[in-house]
Amino acid sequence: MDQPVSEGPEGHVHPGYMQRKDDYLRRMKRIEGQVRGIERMISEETYCIDILTQVSAVTKALQAVSLGLLDEHLSHCVLDAARADSPDADAKLHEASQAIARLVRS
Repeated sequence: MDQPVSEGPEGHVHPGYMQRKDDYLRRMKRIEGQVRGIERMISEETYCIDILTQVSAVTKALQAVSLGLLDEHLSHCVLDAARADSPDADAKLHEASQAIARLVRS
């Protein structure tokens, strides 16, 4: 699974999650459905605690996507840059650190 980041047309570099892109898209569609369900619950004046339960489920689903993408970034983008002794390695590591800090704060 540790394939290097591939280069596409015009030198565009594909992100590390490309092998799991369809999985991520399916998860996001499912999350989108959950959010629409919450909207419907509010519209129908559903009991607050039931809505909060669904909000919690969406939050956990988004956190799972975030952690997966972070793992892909570390396993591919950061690792590949470090292996290649690329000048981008420090920048990619810094980006990952900032992303982790944002996830921890949220």
